[in-house]
Amino acid sequence: MRISVSSDMDEPVARSLVAALRDRGHEVRPHGALRDGDDPQWAVCSEAAAREVADGTADQAVVCCWTGTGASIAANKVPGVRAALCTDAYTADGARRWNDANVLALSLRLTSEPLLKEILDAWFGAVPSTDAEDRQNVDRVRLLDHGKTRM
Repeated sequence: MRISVSSDMDEPVARSLVAALRDRGHEVRPHGALRDGDDPQWAVCSEAAAREVADGTADQAVVCCWTGTGASIAANKVPGVRAALCTDAYTADGARRWNDANVLALSLRLTSEPLLKEILDAWFGAVPSTDAEDRQNVDRVRLLDHGKTRM
């Protein structure tokens, strides 16, 4: 899988994230502080990672900043992106399962290496739900990307 990864700071957990994704066999596409010469501002690098998901050059993305909040907000401004800020494995599982999230947002401050592993296991282990109500909600979010609120 091609995974776009951004971080506004070159922190140990960001480096561990890149290594963990590569160890899982994913092709990592770095942005921000993870790539020499790139703009490390959280809004800029999170948008860059999210755009790769939206345009299909990446299958998913992981965006990081100190709290994860700014990265998730910036990513969610890109039409077609459903970014979820996950601070535990249960939330990561639910975000993939019920919300069909395609961008994982992480806090550099709160995410330890053991927690990172749990979150990634849950994220990659979950399968988007085929339940009609869950799909209807995801479809509604897609309409919102285009300024429509009625189905």
